[in-house]
Amino acid sequence: MKNFQRNLLTNFLIFFDQAIVFFCLISSALLALEEMEPPSFYQFFSLRLKVEDFLLFLVIAIIWYGVMNFFGVYYSRRLATWKNELNDIVIATSVATLLLFVIDLIFDLRFITPLLLLFFWVQTNVLIIFSRFLFRFVLERLRAKGINLHYLVIIGTNPRAVEFARKIDSKLELGYRIIGFVDNKWAGTEEFRKYGYPLVANFADFPAFLRKNVVDEVIIDLPLHTFYHQATAIVALCVEQGIIVRFISDSFYLLRNMKLVRSKLEQYEDNVVISVYTGAMGEWPILAKRAFDFVASCFLCALFSPVFVTVGLLIKSLSPGPVFFIQERVGLNKRTFRLYKFRTMIPDAEQQIAGLASFNEADGPVFKIKDDPRVTAIGRFLRRTSLDELPQLFNVLQGDMSLVGPRPLPLRDYDGFSQDWQRRRFSAPPGITCLWQISGRSTISFQDWMRLDLQYIDNWSFGLDLQILAKTVPAVIRETGAY
Repeated sequence: MKNFQRNLLTNFLIFFDQAIVFFCLISSALLALEEMEPPSFYQFFSLRLKVEDFLLFLVIAIIWYGVMNFFGVYYSRRLATWKNELNDIVIATSVATLLLFVIDLIFDLRFITPLLLLFFWVQTNVLIIFSRFLFRFVLERLRAKGINLHYLVIIGTNPRAVEFARKIDSKLELGYRIIGFVDNKWAGTEEFRKYGYPLVANFADFPAFLRKNVVDEVIIDLPLHTFYHQATAIVALCVEQGIIVRFISDSFYLLRNMKLVRSKLEQYEDNVVISVYTGAMGEWPILAKRAFDFVASCFLCALFSPVFVTVGLLIKSLSPGPVFFIQERVGLNKRTFRLYKFRTMIPDAEQQIAGLASFNEADGPVFKIKDDPRVTAIGRFLRRTSLDELPQLFNVLQGDMSLVGPRPLPLRDYDGFSQDWQRRRFSAPPGITCLWQISGRSTISFQDWMRLDLQYIDNWSFGLDLQILAKTVPAVIRETGAY
């Protein structure tokens, strides 16, 4: 639930808003027909809709999403005040309603009337504002308790940057934890140290720091007329790895030549914040994806419980050692977690990697051998059928993984990454299956694997997740690339 915000189509609030729009449209039509007499539940649920009505609803839904997304209603609101969010909502709903009025003028839709649009505008504003207030309240309570945190690095050690950090630290409900500051030594460095914030790197060391540490967002506060080139390099580095960058200085001209970048202007207290990102900045799709993962993994755990028991007994009876293989893997924004799999190898398999390095058949930093001598007889069957992956449903329940997402890599493999663009795959929650699984798995090159992961991140939608899940089943049955 943290930073999977690269070209993701907002999900949960989109569906929620569309339900509100549908309800308000029908309710407004009934109110208009009844001349302001509230419709009964019987009238509402007994209303008969024609095919033309559904097509009209579809057009309205598309318009609604486009306008709301254009005005940033689905973006991350951590630094936005409630007043700013309310203002965005009212403007977006007003423009969407005005577009419906224009469509009515052009096509003369008898269904839409000025009175209906008035009722529709009032109802959608009330319900959407109430829903955002409720979501904001819940999120702020969770963040204040240390849930859904973003780890933040601030570039620059001037007094304004320090004051901004102190404001962030004073509001736990924002969900930020400041890792430290990055800057070269200057006349104010000793004064900065008095505030107690760590200076974690200088400009030259920052790329290495970013590779080794969990960083969700970077905030830059530098005099850009002096540090233009350094700031540009930092933005390019962060965008390449899928990390959100925010400015608290007048930085519009810095963004002109940045490719694959969007920006959004926000106001946080007396600071103007410019946010730079490579996709839709929204926590709502993360909440929706997480909700789906939790419900689906609970169902799958119950469904496959007999398989868990059977496989566990087979492993224990046919091979000495534990039932589960537990390994540290690299997850979202380089956070490490313990991944669970059914054990398919002999107990000391990890210690034998060095001796088998010359037999590695995979390119890049990944270690794979088709006929790996460490794999047990039962393990070979589990790998071919992908049953060894089932315990990762527990990782999904814990929130360390998703059902669909880039495969989590061992620490050893991550340390072998040589190009920063590949690290952007860690800007999404790792998953049990992804495009790699349904495209050939071990038969495709490491570079193509990384590109498939970025393709998934850049084109994510709820529908894409469902497609991948559906295609995973036949891929597993065919044992495509499994070894």
